[in-house]
Parts: sequence; C-alpha cells; structure tokens
Amino acid sequence: MSRAGRLNLTTLLFYAAPALPLALPTIPAFVLLPTFYAKTVGLGLSATGAALLISRIFDVISDPAIGVFSDRWQTRFGRRKPWMLVGGLVAGIGMLRLFNPPEHPGALYLLIWSAMLYLGWSMVSVAYTAWGAELSENYHERTRITGVREGTSIVGILLAGTVPLIVSARGGGDREGMFAVALCAVVVGAITIALALWRVPERTIEVSARPKPALLDGIRSLFTEGPCLRLLTAWSINGLSAGLSASLLPLYLDQRLKAGQVASAALILIYFASAVAAVPLWVWLSRYGKHRAWCGAMAIACLTFAWVPFLGEGQIYLFGVICVICGAAVGADLALPPAIQADVVDYDEWKSGQRRAGLFFALWGMATKLSLAIAVGVAFPALAYLGFNAVGPNSDLALNAVAFAYGGVPVIFKLIVIALMWNFPIGERRQTAIRRRLDRRAHLAGDGPQRRQT
Repeated sequence: MSRAGRLNLTTLLFYAAPALPLALPTIPAFVLLPTFYAKTVGLGLSATGAALLISRIFDVISDPAIGVFSDRWQTRFGRRKPWMLVGGLVAGIGMLRLFNPPEHPGALYLLIWSAMLYLGWSMVSVAYTAWGAELSENYHERTRITGVREGTSIVGILLAGTVPLIVSARGGGDREGMFAVALCAVVVGAITIALALWRVPERTIEVSARPKPALLDGIRSLFTEGPCLRLLTAWSINGLSAGLSASLLPLYLDQRLKAGQVASAALILIYFASAVAAVPLWVWLSRYGKHRAWCGAMAIACLTFAWVPFLGEGQIYLFGVICVICGAAVGADLALPPAIQADVVDYDEWKSGQRRAGLFFALWGMATKLSLAIAVGVAFPALAYLGFNAVGPNSDLALNAVAFAYGGVPVIFKLIVIALMWNFPIGERRQTAIRRRLDRRAHLAGDGPQRRQT
C-alpha cells in the first residue's frame, strides 16, 4: 500500500475477486428462489414466504454475533480471514442442497438449507466487507475499493443470469439452471477466496485496553450515535425498496408484461449490465460527496421507476429503457453506501475507543436481510390474499396490485431515504479530521500514527 493509503491494482483485484462468486447466488437466492419454490417446486406462495421469512429471521439474529466475534478474535491468520474460509464451506454445502432440491421437498427442506446458506453467506460477507473497510483510511480510496468490489459483484450477477440461459439453450429446465449456478459459485468461490486469503494483507488493528461491552450493550451503544442510526435507518428502508423489487420482478414480468423466459432474462441482464457500466461514474461523482451522489442516483431511479405501474402487457421495450436507467442508478446503491459506512466506523472508533467494523457491517447485513425477509414474507401472502395466482390467470385487481407493489411502493421508500441522507453529517472534511484525531490518539498511546499490516 502506498503512503497515501492507495492499494496497488493487483492487491485490489485479488481482494475484489471473491465478490464475483459471492454475487453469483444473488439473483437465484433473492429474485428467483421464492418463485422457484412457490411455482416450479410447487410449495405455494404462503408456505414459501413463511419458510423464507423464518430462515431470514434466524439469519438476522446470527449476524451481530458473527460481527462481534470477528472483531474480537485475533488469530495468527487475522481476524477476518478465518471467517471467510469457514463461512465459504458452510455456504457452499447449503447452496448445493437448496438449489438442487429433491422432487417434492417440503417447507422444512427449504427452511433448513436456506438457513444454512444464509449463515455461511453471513460469515463470509461480514468478514469480507469489514476487511475492505480496514484496507484504507482514505475517504476517496474507500470509494475506489468498494467500487471495484461491487463492480465485480455485478459481473457475478450477470454471470448468474447467463448460466441459466446456457443451460436452457442446451435443453435444461429451471432446476438444472439453478444447480448450475450453485456449482459455478462453489468452484469459482473456492479459487478466488483462496487467492484473496493468500495474496491480500489484513491490517492488524490494535486491540483497545478499554473493557469490551457485552454484545447487547455494544449494539445498544451504536444506536445512540446519530450518524450510525441515520445511515442504518436509511439503508434498511432502501433494503425494503430493493427487496420488494427483487422478489416481485419475476411475477411482474410473467403476469403483467407477459414477457417470455428469454425476454425476462435479457431484461435482467440489461439491468445489471447498466449497473456495472455506471459504477465508475458514481465513484467519480462521489468526489462531491458520497451521500449526495447516492441521493442523486436514487432521485433518478424514482423519476424513472414511477412509470412502471402504468406499463401493460407487451410493453417490454419501454420497460427495457427503464431497466437501463434504473440499473445505472443501482451502481451507486452498491458502491457508495458501504464506503459511507466505513467512514461511520471511524466515527464510532473516535467516540467509543473500539474498532467495531465487523459489528457495523453485521448490522448492515442484518438490516438488509430483515428488509428482504419482510418484503417476501409480507408481499407474497398479501398478494395471495388479494387473489393473485403465481401461475395465473389473474384479475385486473390482482395484476394492478403486483404492478403497484413492484413499481410504486419502492419509489415511496426511496424518497424517504433521500430525505434522510441528503444532509448526512460525515463528508470528506469531517472524516479527514476524525482520522487525524485517531492517529494523534494512537501516537500518544505509543502505537504510532499508522497501523502495521500483516
């Protein structure tokens, strides 16, 4: 790493590489899995929604413990790397079973293996994002790190959309496509995680001499800090918006637009291709403030996505235009908030004397998962109550309900997030001042202004 805290490109790419296999299951797990189990496997909307809601609640509960333990356990291999290794193994086993179910699995099968996948995924993702936040202390370099990492993750999402198309072209069905994605994620994940653990240094953080609070006390203390609570609230509401859109997209495409399998896959690929193409733009715009750039992206998404409920059967090309614009805005959603979170970790260290990146990103992941669980657990039964049938046919009321839940409610949530984040208190100037105070504190304690790397 350079004197200014800038990672060389090779190190950055090795760090970002695991984001690809971590993102591979994203579309299957969050977009296709509910419909796959409800429709293709035959569990039905209510049973699928209930099973995924319970497994998500278990996932949410486990996140803070993973974050705290990864902060406190310093091993000879580092604090973050062991969690990535073990979590990758757990997630791989769960994914292979979840994406390759037997002929007639019950709701319990979905519950057990989805919970295992989510647990392993949490172990990896919490450690991975906290590791990234600690690779640099520079305001803009953190955006570069998250930008490259999240851009790589979008490539993984694109690959996840491409693999089922290849399987379909060779005569395979939905089941074969899901299993192919899982197998690809396990193989690529084993290679990239091993290379990252080997080639990327993990910064050694000096353990504070202050007594460590209990888990619940530590979580409670974070909610007394204004910037943390504000960002976490905004991200949770943003997660509700994303969760509704992701879980209802297949139903909207199938029942409202009457798009076929090929057209639906193409639209999803266009959406995420636009996101990865736009990431460099948002990283560049973040020089004017990460939170302002994020708000600008969300405003563009709202102005565009508000037209979705008014589209009807066959208007696929108009929806494709919306996918391009909103997909580009999602690039900011992925790259900028984690970089803002890294700055909030500095603020917490200055206030508390504890380095709690793992706990912060665990709460971050917890908020994301809880939002997704609420989106699926509430939206699916609500649609079923309104008479919506995943396999059709449906009344105009049911179709309008899907269209509004998919395209209208997420816009309302986004507008609330913009209001929360527009005047966020930590920008470049304040983050630089906080880092200067932390370095001065470390120097007075005899640790020196810079932490060493392992």
